[in-house]
Amino acid sequence: MAGFVISGLKPLPCIYDRPAAGVISTSSSKSRFLTKNKNFPGLKTLNPIKSRNWGLNVSAPFRVASVEEDEGRKERNHGINGFEEQEQEAGFDPGAPPPFKLADIRAAIPKHCWVKDPWKSMSYVVRDVAVVLGLAAAAVYVNNWIVWPLYWAAQGTMFWALFVLGHDCGHGSFSNDPKLNSVVGHLLHSSILVPYHGWRISHRTHHQNHGHVENDESWHPLSEKIYRSLDTLTRTLRFILPFPMLAFPFYLWNRSPGKSGSHFDPSSDLFVPTERKDVITSTLSWTAMAAILVGLGFTMGPMQLLKLYGIPYWVDFRDVAGWGYILASPWS
Repeated sequence: MAGFVISGLKPLPCIYDRPAAGVISTSSSKSRFLTKNKNFPGLKTLNPIKSRNWGLNVSAPFRVASVEEDEGRKERNHGINGFEEQEQEAGFDPGAPPPFKLADIRAAIPKHCWVKDPWKSMSYVVRDVAVVLGLAAAAVYVNNWIVWPLYWAAQGTMFWALFVLGHDCGHGSFSNDPKLNSVVGHLLHSSILVPYHGWRISHRTHHQNHGHVENDESWHPLSEKIYRSLDTLTRTLRFILPFPMLAFPFYLWNRSPGKSGSHFDPSSDLFVPTERKDVITSTLSWTAMAAILVGLGFTMGPMQLLKLYGIPYWVDFRDVAGWGYILASPWS
């Protein structure tokens, strides 16, 4: 009986001089194995039951690389390894300036992205204010405790949208008209009890010192030594959820721990003398909004005001303070 080696190179006779083990087949569906015959030690017979060696002893690549390809692969590997060795020798300095400048980033931004369209910006204001009023009207109309939690989440998010629009006014990206930016920014930020100019100026300081451990305004990490010296109450209120998510109104009044002054105080060291009139204007606008809320409390009742405004207000500033909690760390 004749069989074929699985590689299909050439047929072999049943009697073979040297011992061998491997798969042979006479059909495409069954495989059998070469074993020794007890009566004739030099004779190999087909026995699919006794054989247990299912592995092939020889493997070969599908294609042998040419000399040119092998040399090219060596050069590529040497280049990669050389780069890695150079990186390891040079090391990484996190304090080193990046290999590009701010002008390079600005040049890479398409020109149409720099165009400020005040009509488009105002359309966002109208849209978001309409959504805020619509949500409040719908919640009052339904007045169901199943609906109120949904309203608080949605309205708190919309308060955050108003904050972002005022934020853009503070950056000057809302329009090219400083007066329009100031008026819209005061209306939006005062409606959610944020002093527009006070926050705008401190936020500018934040961007001018972004990531600076000592000079950054809103991101103020602590050293490990100071962190471990804090009492349990202070450490809990500052770093244990959910308390940091509610910290933004306190930050407006007292700034970050370790810093003095207030966003409402024109004499605070946050501001230079030429900015004090702006701070006074924003503080008066904030006071007017607070007076309106007090009047609404007497009109509709404190519980209704809490449901319509108070809880969404805290949801909004949970979002604001949440970003600070994510970016900051107990120690640096």
